[in-house]
Amino acid sequence: MKLKLFFTLLLTAMALNLNAQADAEEVLFTVDDDPVYVSEFLRVYNKNLDLVQDESQKDVDEYLALFTNYKLKLKEAKTLELHEKPSYLRELNTYKKQLAKNFIYDNKVTDALVEEAYDRISYEVKANHILIKIPENANPQDTLVAFNAIGKLRDRALSEGFETVRKEVHNGTSVFGEELGYFTGFRMVYKFENAAFNTEIDDISQPFRTRFGYHIVKVLDKRKSRGERTVAHIMVGIKPNDTLSENPESRIRDIYKKLNQGEDFEALAKQFSEDKNSAAKGGLLAAFSSGQLSSPEFEDVAFNLNEVGDVSEPFKTKYGWHIVKLHAKKLTPPFDEMKSELEAKVKRDERSKLIDDALYAKLKAKYHIDDGQPALDYFTSIITDDYFKNTWKLPSDFKGDSPLVNIGNQQFTFKDFGDYLEKTQRGTNPKSTIKTIVSEKLDAFINTRLVLYQENHLEEENEEFAHIVNEYRDGLLLFDLMESTIWNTANSDSLETQNYYNANREKYVFPKRVDAIVASSTNQRVLKKVAKLLKRNMDLEVIKNLVNNNGEVHVVFTSGIMDANHQALPDDFEFSKGISKIYKHNQAYIVAKVNAVLPKQLKTFEEAKGLIISDYQTYKEENWVNDLKAKYKVVVNQNALDKVRNQIKN
Repeated sequence: MKLKLFFTLLLTAMALNLNAQADAEEVLFTVDDDPVYVSEFLRVYNKNLDLVQDESQKDVDEYLALFTNYKLKLKEAKTLELHEKPSYLRELNTYKKQLAKNFIYDNKVTDALVEEAYDRISYEVKANHILIKIPENANPQDTLVAFNAIGKLRDRALSEGFETVRKEVHNGTSVFGEELGYFTGFRMVYKFENAAFNTEIDDISQPFRTRFGYHIVKVLDKRKSRGERTVAHIMVGIKPNDTLSENPESRIRDIYKKLNQGEDFEALAKQFSEDKNSAAKGGLLAAFSSGQLSSPEFEDVAFNLNEVGDVSEPFKTKYGWHIVKLHAKKLTPPFDEMKSELEAKVKRDERSKLIDDALYAKLKAKYHIDDGQPALDYFTSIITDDYFKNTWKLPSDFKGDSPLVNIGNQQFTFKDFGDYLEKTQRGTNPKSTIKTIVSEKLDAFINTRLVLYQENHLEEENEEFAHIVNEYRDGLLLFDLMESTIWNTANSDSLETQNYYNANREKYVFPKRVDAIVASSTNQRVLKKVAKLLKRNMDLEVIKNLVNNNGEVHVVFTSGIMDANHQALPDDFEFSKGISKIYKHNQAYIVAKVNAVLPKQLKTFEEAKGLIISDYQTYKEENWVNDLKAKYKVVVNQNALDKVRNQIKN
């Protein structure tokens, strides 16, 4: 499902309950006689107050103008009947079902599983296992054979040694004896994780079953997780059209030599790192934990640095060449920092079955549904072997009108469950008994109907849920309107965007730039020598060989077309042709040979196309909103607005 609410601050976060001094049901304004209440305005204003970056939008009147435009757009969307589109209704229903899960599940069960998960990810277990592989739907006889076989292997492992037995019995088809290495929470199926974490070091677990078959596990070691690292790096990217004379590896090794010569890591990162997001911060990256980055090579180097301040040798990843410096290290983040992330994982994991079971039990108690299955015998009696062939039909004398179960104000009959049996017979396990099949399907039918009934009535029972759904409903509608009215048309209307560009071309310019070679060094005396050599138009490679010798790098060169914001140039750099003066920059010195000064220049349509389309969309939307104001009459209740102003000021 696409979350389409990013474009407006009116549609984020959860609703707040307000003790409004103004009458909550008082009308604040109308749009063509459709009322907008004080309560809605106050709720949206207050919940978004901390998110608003533009201080002017915190002003009640400024915010009212935004909110009025928002309501005008919704009015237009409903006039165009966008709220009746099947795609809109499908996406809204999907969102409601997802959101409902946050309101109907038992938080106590979820919280306990989240706490357990945190304990698990705080450690890593090293283990080996033996698996007797059997299908998840194996018949009772095969299951018993596998269970007895794993029990015998455990007895042998206790007497002969686990490793001896593991290596002997492994055949890679029906029996697996594997070394698993270290793993932490969420890396194995939940039942296996439980067995591993609940078994002491050097012990062998009791036999247990997962969907793969029967296992025993030998725990070899347990250790604290590797935790979290904060590092800085200098990166030289791998670019096929690099304008620098040397290749990336040569450049990073030159920088590494400067580090070994005692130059400052952060200063070198500011001068030469091509990771633009971190260079200005001396190469500093956000803290990360094991498995969080998309580069295992980078992680391994970072986690192998032991002491704060340690610096790695140059190494290569898919992004380029790096040097890494360790800034901080800590163990697993505190529970509160990880709770939300762990909760999301728990709900995607096998643990979710425990959460589901708790929900079913809660809803059965709420709607007075007992665990008995009085209809079981009847349905067992009408199922035939055709069910395993996916050809079974309800018999002609089927008692479809008989009551099956009552949930709230909805009565389900034998016919409802009979239809469910017909629709779900495909893929039935041929090794199961008919009674088992009917019992499992009856449970599934009732559980599904309980959840669906609760979801369908949640807006009536929970005000907070109702507010969030309503905001998403409006936001989704507004997105569809903007997409069809502004965004898509602005992208496709090439003539109009071209006309807009022609009328506003002075907005789209390249700034003044230089085509230059910039030499950087911490040694001002060496730079004076470089300046003289550059003035003589000496070949760059010759200059480098003269100033960087005996395995030492004193000067690093950068060349290309640069504007005033380029990291190699100081803020007060003079844009004039020839050899520049020596500037102090980023704890070093630079001198530049400016081959040409490129004046400020208009961008072509193609060069500025993205920005032109964005500006044209803004221009078109402003005109469109003015048309909506003319189309729909807005009347503000001044008395209610005065009360709102007073309340917000207080």
